Formats: sequence, structure tokens, C-alpha cells
Amino acid sequence: STLVFKAMGKVFCLAGIDNHPVSCNVKCNPETAIELREMYAGVIPGYHMNKQHWNTIVFDGSFEDGLGRQWILDSYNLIVNSLSTKLKQELAQLP
Repeated sequence: STLVFKAMGKVFCLAGIDNHPVSCNVKCNPETAIELREMYAGVIPGYHMNKQHWNTIVFDGSFEDGLGRQWILDSYNLIVNSLSTKLKQELAQLP
């Protein structure tokens, strides 16, 4: 059972609802992905994902929860910034 979060049809976060501790996969730029893995034990290459562009973040106490939330937002922003101008305009019109 996996929750899939999308922006305009593009996936930016996947979270297993039965994972203990809680974890999710987030998109990340390749250089940052490596840096985060080196800095935090709870950040590992994306499970079942392209390891260059995805990290799995495990909320195991090895980093502040606020950082995890920021990485999810960063993932969302990577996806939104890659959208076409038309899709960005459509997204801006959503409530």
C-alpha cells in the first residue's frame, strides 16, 4: 500500500502507509541527493527508483522532521519547475 503524490500527473513523492519507521521516496537533484546521503543516515538511495534522482528518506530521528518536510517540498518544486508553461498555468488556476 503506497500513497503516490503527484503534481499535474508527475510523481514527486511515494510513501508506504505501512512503513515503520515512516519513510518516503522523493525526487532530488543528483548532486544534492549524494550530499544528503552522506550527511544523514536516514537518507538512502531511492528504493525501487532511479538512484541518481530519488532518495528514500526514513524518519528515524537522524534528522529534524522539518528537514524531511523541506525535502518533500523541494521534490514538489523540482517537478513543478519541469512542467511546460501550459501545465504551470493550469496548476496556478487550481484552488
